[in-house]
Amino acid sequence: MNHFDRRQFMQLAGIGGVVFASGLGGVASAAIAATGSADEDFYFVQLSDAHWGFEGAPNPDARGTLPKAVAVVNALAQAPDFVIFTGDLTHTTDDPNERRKRMGEVRDIVAGLKVRTVRFIPGEHDASLDNGKAFQEFFGATHYSFDHKGVHFIALDNVSDPGAKLGDAQLAWLGDDLKKQPDARRIVVFAHRPLFDLYPQWDWATRDGARAVELLMPHADVTVFYGHIHQENHHLTGHIAHHSARSLIYPLPAPGSQPRRAPLPWDPAQPYKGLGVREVQAPQPPARCAITEWPLRKA
Repeated sequence: MNHFDRRQFMQLAGIGGVVFASGLGGVASAAIAATGSADEDFYFVQLSDAHWGFEGAPNPDARGTLPKAVAVVNALAQAPDFVIFTGDLTHTTDDPNERRKRMGEVRDIVAGLKVRTVRFIPGEHDASLDNGKAFQEFFGATHYSFDHKGVHFIALDNVSDPGAKLGDAQLAWLGDDLKKQPDARRIVVFAHRPLFDLYPQWDWATRDGARAVELLMPHADVTVFYGHIHQENHHLTGHIAHHSARSLIYPLPAPGSQPRRAPLPWDPAQPYKGLGVREVQAPQPPARCAITEWPLRKA
């Protein structure tokens, strides 16, 4: 794939690209995102829910979509500052050897990204059967924080506990981490599950997520980006904006729109409908972000 700028990419993306002017504030999702410090803008890429190892009718190109996403990122005219995968890198398996095989394959594929830094957090498919042990062997810590160009980033793990909780120890760590941040610091949080009760009947919630939101609430500029639900969703808890990411494997139905949570059927006429990445341009606060959806396309 040849290198091209964002305008050229939008032309190649074709029908299905959506420009969304966010009224929720914040920065990014499943996705390509931009943000900045007072004197320097930057952007990063978020990808979610690759489910490597999945096989089935909802995506007959299941081994093709992750490499296509890597190619999309590499084709950007300017490399992102970093890439983060927000969980479900692999599809669940009871076989610990197969689990590690899939993680090794994902690691090798994403090694082709032409970026300096790639970060990861687990999804329940990666971590709930062994409390994140295999994930840590391949990708490192399941929760952590870091600073980049004036923004404080926090990566949370709400999946390694099979009860879909952050847990007391991680919440205590989060509280201590937030106490060190100046009131004016922009904070960006990554998680796999939503931290609010989007639709608990479908496991679209974190059982103690409200405690994390409570810890974040005193900070004026907080945005949360997550995966898990395989579709866009935009939500506010107070002033905190939550943006979900499209997946790289198959879309799921809107919350409660059908009796059971099942992948939407593959449409041969629109083979990658509902899959994709997103660019978010974030001017300096208090300006709002402009979000542009990029559908995944056949190479």
